[in-house]
Formats: sequence, structure tokens, C-alpha cells
Amino acid sequence: MIPRQATSTLQSLAQGYPILAITGPRQSGKTTLAQSTFPDKPYVSLEDPDTRAFAQEDPRGFLAHMSEGAILDEVQRCPALFSYLQTRVDANQRMAEFVLTGSQQFGLLSNITQTLAGRVGLVQLLPFSLQELHSASVHIPDLNEHVRQLIEVQNLSLFQRFLKMCAARCGQLLNMSSLANDCGVTHKTIGAWLSVLQAGYVVFLLQPHHQNFGKRLVKTPKLYFHDTGLAAYLLGIQDAAHLSIHSARGALFENLVISELMKHRFNQGLASNLYFWRNNTGEEVDVLIEQGEQLMPVEIKSSQTFHSDFLAGLTKWAKYAGATALPAQLVYGGDLSMTRQGVAVHGWRDMQNVSLGKA
Repeated sequence: MIPRQATSTLQSLAQGYPILAITGPRQSGKTTLAQSTFPDKPYVSLEDPDTRAFAQEDPRGFLAHMSEGAILDEVQRCPALFSYLQTRVDANQRMAEFVLTGSQQFGLLSNITQTLAGRVGLVQLLPFSLQELHSASVHIPDLNEHVRQLIEVQNLSLFQRFLKMCAARCGQLLNMSSLANDCGVTHKTIGAWLSVLQAGYVVFLLQPHHQNFGKRLVKTPKLYFHDTGLAAYLLGIQDAAHLSIHSARGALFENLVISELMKHRFNQGLASNLYFWRNNTGEEVDVLIEQGEQLMPVEIKSSQTFHSDFLAGLTKWAKYAGATALPAQLVYGGDLSMTRQGVAVHGWRDMQNVSLGKA
């Protein structure tokens, strides 16, 4: 089994919360993480129809069979359980009594917020990070994303076209009207489908940072995929050679770096602190990492060769930001890491050092 960076976070949360929740896309390793961290807890899957019927029809009886707690998989499938879990853990006052997992972000998180507020330690588990895979000396796996059960898609071929149109817009400002026109559906349908993809951890929206430094800002988010491999597949990219000449290579590399930065946050049990910055004249910083009242700018370039002009945007932004700016970072597609003009330049294999602010 590949060791997960989120394990220590989960163990730490187990000291202070009666319920732990692990959410993330299907096949990201949620169940494996729960069972390896808490091997003595019984495992119960709410995907099983008979088990789910028992939990829905007799939640008290269902929980009574778990005197020492349990791992409840895909628990959002049975919303009726949450109120009874609240009563149970409030009465017992035991830490890490139940571990909940779920692959539908909104279903699980909404029930946590509404019913179990203050009682749950949350870890969002994304697919393996490059650092985890490097430590285990394995390649990135292909992951299947299952979104059809989240919503009734009347026209599957149309929805597949929508997915491919999203992949073609990877790293771009989200234009829902353009998506609607290209897919031949309404703006409202695009909004609903995007919500489904976010709920299933297929895509995420990177929000623009609000600080304008005297400049008019773009207020539209950018669209990215949690699994860069899925985006490449939807674009018809077949292998590394094809990727090297594909027009989306730069966007996919940017997507990879940003998703890795997000995994670093989630594996620590933290919410995303990532933004981008762009003004109305087209000046842009790919990522701003918010650290208190200060911002760390990160530029991303897919080129395997470093060029000093990569630093131009960072230098200009630092002048706008003044004392707000932390030391700049740059990730590029090469192997060597260095410091140039006060900027820490990271080869892509060392991108984990970006979040740490290391050179």
C-alpha cells in the first residue's frame, strides 16, 4: 500500500473529534485510508442496498450493532443517520468513534454542516500526489470518475461533449455562456452540470484574489480538473509523445501544479488558500498562496528550459503588491532547481517545496 500524507492528519484529528470524515473522488483511497488508520473498527458500506435499507428504516437499531463505533462508507447515501450519529456521539463523548467516508462532496459536507457541526474532523482526500507516488516509485494511475449517479443525465452523449468542452477550457476563465452555446444547452443546465462535476471532485474553480492594488480585476474563476490525466484523456491525448506537441500542454501542466498545491493543503486537513490574479489589461499571476495578510506569488511554465523572461510577471506584480508580497516562486517543466533574481525556481519534481516557500 502506498503511504498517504493524510494519515498523520487523520490521526491528529482523531484526538479531538468524535467523528472523522474523509471525502474525495471515487478510487482516491478513502476506504483504504480509513481502514489502515483504524484497523480495529468494523467496516460498513452504505452502498449495499440491504445495509442501506436497515440504516434508513431503523437507524437506532443499525447503530446499536456498533458498540465501539465503525467506518461508515458512502454515508451520504443515508441522510437519516446523521441526526442519530449526533445523539450517539454527544452521549458517549468518545473521540474517533465513527469514521465517515463519501465521494459526493456536497451531500456529505452539507449534512456535516447542518447536523454535525463542531463534531467532525474533515480530510479531503484527492488522488495520489506526485510526492506520494515518487516515494513509492510508481506511476500515476488512471482513475475512473463516476458522475452519472449524481444527476439524471437525459442525453449522455451531450453530457460527454460537455466534459470534453470543459477539458478544452482547462486553465481558462470560465465562460458559461460559451459552454452553453458549444454544447447546445441552456446556461442553467451548464450551471447544474458544473455543480455535479464539483460535487464529484472532477473539476474545481480557482477563484480570483480580491486585492486589486489599484487595478481593475477579472472577477471570473478559472476551471481546472482534479485529475489532470482525466483532462488529457478527454482531449484525446494518447501518450507522452502526443502530449509534448499538443496545444493544451501548457494548460495541463498548469493544472497539474495547481492540483498538487491543493493536495498539499487537503492532506493537512486544511481548506484551499489558492487564488489567481489578473487585471483588466491582461497582467496575471498564475497562483497566489494566501498566508495571513500576505500573498506568495507562483508562476507556472511548462517549458523544460528556464528563461529569465519567465520572471517578468512576478517582478511587476511584486511592485504592485509592495509589503503584501512574499518571496516569489516559479515552477517549470525542467529538472533543475535554482534561485534567479531572488525568485525560487523549482523543477517540476520539486514542486512540493513551493507550498513551504523553500528555494
